[in-house]
Amino acid sequence: MISDKNTCLHELKDKIKEFVKEREWERYHHPKELAISMSIEIAELLEIFQWEEKECLGLLENNQQKMERIREELADVIMYALSISNQLNIDLSQAIIKKLEANKIKYPSEKVLKEGLYKKKTY
Repeated sequence: MISDKNTCLHELKDKIKEFVKEREWERYHHPKELAISMSIEIAELLEIFQWEEKECLGLLENNQQKMERIREELADVIMYALSISNQLNIDLSQAIIKKLEANKIKYPSEKVLKEGLYKKKTY
């Protein structure tokens, strides 16, 4: 069974590339259109939570209908992200590690824990 534990990112990117190619959708998959589509899918993900009270994780995970919708929308978002990385030849693993390193500098754990994660900025 395919899972996060045994699937490499490049395998997913290859599957998406093959899916797109089989349907001759390359002409529609310009990064701009993919980013717009990803934004729409993110909005659909947000819509699931709109007007809902904050649920504890256990309640959310036990709501099978809501979890299925979340899985579907999250998959759409990730597939568009992988498609953009395919179009622009971006190595996502490198990009993620580089961004994590930058965020470690920008948000050092000692400072975040001391000052609080959501401390409001004063302008």
